[in-house]
Amino acid sequence: MSAAPDPRPLTGEPLALDLLNTRWTEDGVTRDLLADTEGLAAWLAGNGLAGAHPADADTLRHLLQARDALRAAVDGTPAEAAPLVDAVLEHGRVRARLTAAGPAEEPEFADPAWGPAWLAARDYLDLLDRAPERIRSCAGGDCVLHFFDTSRNGTRRWCSMAACGNRAKASRHYARSKEN
Repeated sequence: MSAAPDPRPLTGEPLALDLLNTRWTEDGVTRDLLADTEGLAAWLAGNGLAGAHPADADTLRHLLQARDALRAAVDGTPAEAAPLVDAVLEHGRVRARLTAAGPAEEPEFADPAWGPAWLAARDYLDLLDRAPERIRSCAGGDCVLHFFDTSRNGTRRWCSMAACGNRAKASRHYARSKEN
């Protein structure tokens, strides 16, 4: 199956957040890239996972479970989300081994359909380990996107300056001009 172009307004975030960003709001309507296996194929291709993991109904079902778990973790409370994320992580493991090039770690899955879901959940753990305070929700009005703030001073507020950032600035400018 050839992947269609990815229509999302924000791509390129770490895998866990990129999975969350498969749902977004456009012109007041919620869109979902993972509504079908065609969107799944686009997501897998965009994240370098095509070919290694099937773009089938099982993979889609597992990925949706991971997305729900990650949404609970990012937008909810850790105590409620932990069992949901752990349920996804139960389907894979990291295998440590020694290669000619030195130490290596490889993910292993009993069922390859769990691979993308497990990789996204594992990536979330890595983000928490690295800088949990830099996992952010966009401050733009009805925007539901998430990003990992890589700005030097850690003050990024919007998923995209071109979209939500400009809307916020235009709104403030309009409000100031109405006052005058």
